[in-house]
Amino acid sequence: MSGWLISLEGTEAGLQLAAVLAVAAALLHALFGALQKGRFDPWLSRAAIDASYGVIAAPFALFVVPWPEPHMWPIFAGVFFIHAGYKIFQAAAYQRGAYTVVYPVVRGTAPLFTVIGAGLLFGEIFGPVQWLGIGVLMAGIFGLALYNLRHITVDRDTLLPALGLAVITGGFVALYTTFDAYGIRATADPFTFLAWFFFIDAFFMPLYTWRRWRALPTSQVLPLMRRGVIGAVVALFSFGSIMLATRLGPVGQAAVLRETSTVFAALIGWLMLGERVGPRRVGLMALIAGGAVIVQWAT
Repeated sequence: MSGWLISLEGTEAGLQLAAVLAVAAALLHALFGALQKGRFDPWLSRAAIDASYGVIAAPFALFVVPWPEPHMWPIFAGVFFIHAGYKIFQAAAYQRGAYTVVYPVVRGTAPLFTVIGAGLLFGEIFGPVQWLGIGVLMAGIFGLALYNLRHITVDRDTLLPALGLAVITGGFVALYTTFDAYGIRATADPFTFLAWFFFIDAFFMPLYTWRRWRALPTSQVLPLMRRGVIGAVVALFSFGSIMLATRLGPVGQAAVLRETSTVFAALIGWLMLGERVGPRRVGLMALIAGGAVIVQWAT
């Protein structure tokens, strides 16, 4: 599997696979966000998910994939701290704001920062038509957030702080996207990075939320852990897909395609969380999808 993926690097087939992986990551990431924002405390939901994917990743990291090269350990340290910051701000935003308001702001902030970071770190250059696509996508995302802000009635008193936290979270998304892309390109076997990423990343949230776990009613422990296992499987495929996409293709393009997750998030919010989706929101979601199509078409 590793040899096949590596053989696709720099090829047209590799670019096509990267686009497919980025869109798959978008759908799965929207589902992941809904699982964290659901009826449980978002801090504990994230901790349960992280603990579960750490258990799943451990045997692969320790016994299956090649061990990381020495130069990878400082990279993994950077990955750990960046993702820790992202999780803190994401959980804080979800705690204060409605999912369909917070999620679009996080995802709308991220692609612009990521494209700039990819240009600085990897020398990627977007053309005028691709920048137009980014503008269309971001207009749709922020339009969706503003529409939700005006009409949603849930968590109104804490919505403005939630939006501020969402912007910061978007900055962390851009940072981890570019840094993780650097990390997965720095090791010979991409699955070494993935296995060790999930293994190392699993420790922070369970430890950080220990006091919250102690206050959790016993009746909620088993349902929360079940959600954690489901979320872990989604996370493995979601984050794994986008990381592989950034190894096979341009980081900025993968980041933009992933932000179609906002469309999927709105649909999930409607289907799973009972949040309304009217014709205006459908139009804004069409803008998001259209922007991503422009970026992909202009490649």
